[in-house]
Amino acid sequence: MNIHLKAFEKRRPASTLIKRLQDLIGAERNDKTDARLGLTLCFIAGAVNAGGFLAVGQYTSHMSGMISAMADNLALGGVGLVLGGIGAFLSFVIGAACSAALINWGRRHHARGQYALPLLFEAVLLLGFGLIGSFRDHVPFFLFLAVPLLCFIMGLQNAIITKISRARMRTTHMTGVVTDIGIELGKLFYWNRTIGAADGRVLADRTKLRLLGSLLGAFFIGGVIGALGFNHIGFVTTVPLAILLLLLAGVPMAADAIGRRRAARDRRPPPVTGRGS
Repeated sequence: MNIHLKAFEKRRPASTLIKRLQDLIGAERNDKTDARLGLTLCFIAGAVNAGGFLAVGQYTSHMSGMISAMADNLALGGVGLVLGGIGAFLSFVIGAACSAALINWGRRHHARGQYALPLLFEAVLLLGFGLIGSFRDHVPFFLFLAVPLLCFIMGLQNAIITKISRARMRTTHMTGVVTDIGIELGKLFYWNRTIGAADGRVLADRTKLRLLGSLLGAFFIGGVIGALGFNHIGFVTTVPLAILLLLLAGVPMAADAIGRRRAARDRRPPPVTGRGS
């Protein structure tokens, strides 16, 4: 049976792709799907964060730096900058809250792709950011619109992977990831003198270390590509990032909708015909 299924998937690469995308955002999770989605979102977050810095002059996912900047500006009397920081901070929080609300709505309605809605929302917002940026010369107070929008997007995305991985992974900032890498490296190079005492040995989680390194690498590569894109072609860089999110979420949702329609049609009773005289 498995042989026939694999042969079918080889003949239908589109079906295989849709199935993998459905697994990425589906309710049934495992470490492999969590890692794949985390790597993809890390790449997108790195691109948006680094490219966004070139666009608005500040990083929009680093809330520790944002709060520190608010404290500095308050001490130096920069009330306007403090108010801008508060707006950015609240936008990040509201984005995370919005993501949680959309995911919980999907769970309540037993949606298979319960993580698709916030990803679709993020894609639309990224396109909106690119559109606003393309006409920034004609948009008054561009920075006052762009910075909170980027912070909202980062909060939205970070909450997605946090809920999916049960707080094991983050995608929009690397402080926790780098800290965990340091912890695992410390355990990896720890010299266990007591060879016989298995319970007392310090052992690194090599699988976790590889995952953390991959997340960091995906964020860095995304940052390089995002910075190059914003530097050379501008806000059009948001379009391929939004398309990637649409593929992650839109294709599985469309496939599920088609499947539900077909199932409903198959369950429909056949029409009753009269008996001929």
